[in-house]
Amino acid sequence: MESNKTPYYIYGVNGPVIHVRGGRSLPRMSLVYVGKQRLFGEVVSSQGDESVVQIYEDSGGLSSGEPVYPTMEPMSIRLGPGLVGGIFDGIGRPLARIESMAGAFIAKGINIGALDEEKKWRVKLLVKDGDAVKGGQIFALTNESGMIEHRSMVPNGVSGVVSGAVADGDYTVMEPLAYVEDEAGRKTALTLSQLWPVRTPRPFAERLPVNRPLVTGQRVIDTLFPVGKGGCAAIPGPFGAGKTVVQHQLAKWSDADMIVYLGCGERGNEMTQVLDEFRELKDPRSGRPLMERTILIANTSNMPVAAREASIYTGMTIAEYYRDMGYHVALMADSTSRWAEALREISGRLEEMPAEESFPAYLPSRLAGFYERAGYVDTLSGKEGSVTVIGAVSPQGGDFSEPVTQNTQRFVRCFWALDRSLAYARHFPSINWTTSYTEYYNDLLPWYKQNFGEDFPELRERIVALLNEESSLNEIVKLIGSDILPDDQKLVIETAKVIREGFLQQNAFHEHDTYMLPGNQMAMLRTILRLYDGARQLVSTGIPLRLLSETGIFSVLERMKFGLGEGRKPEEFEQQVDDALDRVRRANA
Repeated sequence: MESNKTPYYIYGVNGPVIHVRGGRSLPRMSLVYVGKQRLFGEVVSSQGDESVVQIYEDSGGLSSGEPVYPTMEPMSIRLGPGLVGGIFDGIGRPLARIESMAGAFIAKGINIGALDEEKKWRVKLLVKDGDAVKGGQIFALTNESGMIEHRSMVPNGVSGVVSGAVADGDYTVMEPLAYVEDEAGRKTALTLSQLWPVRTPRPFAERLPVNRPLVTGQRVIDTLFPVGKGGCAAIPGPFGAGKTVVQHQLAKWSDADMIVYLGCGERGNEMTQVLDEFRELKDPRSGRPLMERTILIANTSNMPVAAREASIYTGMTIAEYYRDMGYHVALMADSTSRWAEALREISGRLEEMPAEESFPAYLPSRLAGFYERAGYVDTLSGKEGSVTVIGAVSPQGGDFSEPVTQNTQRFVRCFWALDRSLAYARHFPSINWTTSYTEYYNDLLPWYKQNFGEDFPELRERIVALLNEESSLNEIVKLIGSDILPDDQKLVIETAKVIREGFLQQNAFHEHDTYMLPGNQMAMLRTILRLYDGARQLVSTGIPLRLLSETGIFSVLERMKFGLGEGRKPEEFEQQVDDALDRVRRANA
């Protein structure tokens, strides 16, 4: 651990990169405190008697000769009750407590842990003296929030027999609740908290197949491009295309038990908006505040760039911790492009050989290491849990061929490509149905048949076919206009318009349209295709499509989503479709 006297000193300063000399080189990836203010730092390379440290705070004022205090331990975060509902910086410090100590801006050298070590929690102990326990086993329960039961686990690698177990009562996160004695007679204290190195993935018993979706209530995602629980999805798109709003919607409405929202290099006002919205929102399942199952990691664009690089590992470690309790966690990373830019800046200061567009050569492996930590697993506690990662990508100029987007596409199986033209046309979410894809569909199909209906595959295939046919017809319309098309092709364009504007388009700020239950989604598709099939029969008998359009039934189905949100039954709209078709038949009998 650190000592007051140290042979290590600053030899050079280059922004957040500090060159350290003195004694033997420091262990790579170990935590150090730099300078008289003891700024957080992490060793990134060592050679001979010189080590290179990246610091997670502003390096202004540091000078050569100042002491460096090593800990010889990896950068870790203390995990335990008190994380839920909180907002933390990129290295896991609680921003609310920092504000009370230093004001609106983070002062240098504030060394406080993620947890409040003085607060007492009501604890129910699940073990007693003489019980045999092993790493990952749940030994105590705490009500962390109104929606999350905190399940304290035996630290990884600890096993043996319990002794000295306390009675149920109120305890802090640092007080020993019991001891575990191993075969060699060594005793380890069990507390409500445990330290974990953020760059080390937490262990699990077995990785399970991803065979159930993360249900989001967003029609274009649930129906066309679902992501599996424990899977990975990317949301690439240019500025203003709606990446952040899509992630907000998923955080609010997805059926995950826990949300870890990671604001990586985003503007401070966006994170403020997230905070304000989440504090006011009610969870749709329980009616309780959404913050009771949400953890926010905020590393805004004006915070130190090195902390931005560490923030995704902090968020992932927290997500894995709750996964190990048996929860299904959704991690929203907004955005991985800002994280990659931090890698590029630090790599440049380290004078590493640049690769494509000056990004470091190890960018693909870092992205792979991040997304690989997602998964649906059997935990060491004997429960099933998952971490689903949804990463936003912000390619400059909307160029999807740039390195971050291309490398992300290699490691994710779900790609929600946001389209600038759709965004400018006020079509949100602006997920382009021709360039987006999901590779989870076949894995999830048995679940969809059981929960959405046996006809789901057919419905999905038919609307995709209609959208693709419309895309082809639009090329003809651009050249010669739509009037020359036969009625059967006009019907395709008219139906596809209902699908696009009535089904795929969804208003995140509309009370009744922001979320839709799976049953209503299927009801909408069945009704739209009911109209298409009936209209095709009319057209095949020579009845002009214009007569059906004049009944206004296409516009009715475009507004069907609002009616279902207000509580109207799907059967009402099916009846309106049948009535419109019957009126046209009778008029032309």
